[in-house]
Amino acid sequence: MYHFAIDGNEANTTQRVGSNVYAYELLIALEKLTREKQEYSWTVLLSSSCLADLPAEREGWRYQVVTPRPLWTQIGLPMHLFLQRQKYDVFFTPGHYAPRVSSVPYISSVMDLAFLKYPKQFKRKDYLQLKEWTRYSVKHADKVLSISEFTKEEVVKTYKRKADDVFVAYPALPTAAATEKASLIWLKKEAGIKDPFILYVGTLQPRKNLVQLIHAFSLFCDKYSSKKSTPQLVIAGKIGWLAKDILGAAQHSAYKDRIHLLGYVTDAQKELLYKKSECTVLIGQYEGFGIPPLEAMAHGTLPISANSSSLPEVMGEAGFQVTPTDTEELANTFQEVFKLTARGRAVLLKKGRLQLKKFSWQRSAEIILQEMIQVATDHGKQCP
Repeated sequence: MYHFAIDGNEANTTQRVGSNVYAYELLIALEKLTREKQEYSWTVLLSSSCLADLPAEREGWRYQVVTPRPLWTQIGLPMHLFLQRQKYDVFFTPGHYAPRVSSVPYISSVMDLAFLKYPKQFKRKDYLQLKEWTRYSVKHADKVLSISEFTKEEVVKTYKRKADDVFVAYPALPTAAATEKASLIWLKKEAGIKDPFILYVGTLQPRKNLVQLIHAFSLFCDKYSSKKSTPQLVIAGKIGWLAKDILGAAQHSAYKDRIHLLGYVTDAQKELLYKKSECTVLIGQYEGFGIPPLEAMAHGTLPISANSSSLPEVMGEAGFQVTPTDTEELANTFQEVFKLTARGRAVLLKKGRLQLKKFSWQRSAEIILQEMIQVATDHGKQCP
């Protein structure tokens, strides 16, 4: 029997975004994948009590709170792994932070290396922690999980790891559907949004190139003429670190009355925004993986994304790729989208549905399980 341990802290939070969603979905997929297979036993390690929506305990799937909670990966987790080194075959963390010292072979994960590319866009404390803790997590890992081929290449190049030591397990769309539906009354009356509109979903932060997006929207409005519609721009997401320039660009735009800064939106509201949008935009300077293009394709709208980092492999041929810093090119792309025929739009939407099939939590769980088995085998574990 294989006995695997997982760091469940990224998943064990009530407000899941980004890496939290990734860890949560992988826990669900791994539990489901091995539910009927007695040769696999799992212990999910936590620094606090288990939330109710994590997979239920059963024979072969257990939760254990490890203490002390402060500096958990530096003190509590290494102590626990040392004491249980004969019990666990492999330890897996779906986040950047592995234990400072591990008595158990482990697989760590890297979402992206944006903190190295754009250090000034991170709080100094966060930057220093990400830089140092990610470095030693990757250095001492038996294998490293990355969420895209782009991130894999970055890890290999930056940390001098062999390509065979790094593998890709893609994210996919969240499995949990919105518990309620957002109404058109909210969209039109409360939010004040009219058709047609361009949509951005995500945190407001500099590396998302939202200043360029706002300028491109203004340039598009200068050129676009229609008696039937007045294009609008909807930016949905919480205000992040260093968002002052973004807010200023929206406030000083000649078309500020058409720009809607919604702040945080619920899952139901986000779903409605996708369905009603003309297109969505993600032109970040650096993306380890882009969930918004997947969400756009799933909800029947067209994605526009940067032609750099991981985004081309995420979107494929299902939408439009642009140079993320070229304002005029983006404005012209908006023109192209708004002039699409029904047939042209349908062709792209079909490509989107096909592209979505490449991303599956089950497939990613299968990849991770096989890598964990390989690490256990490399360390002398005999196949059951």
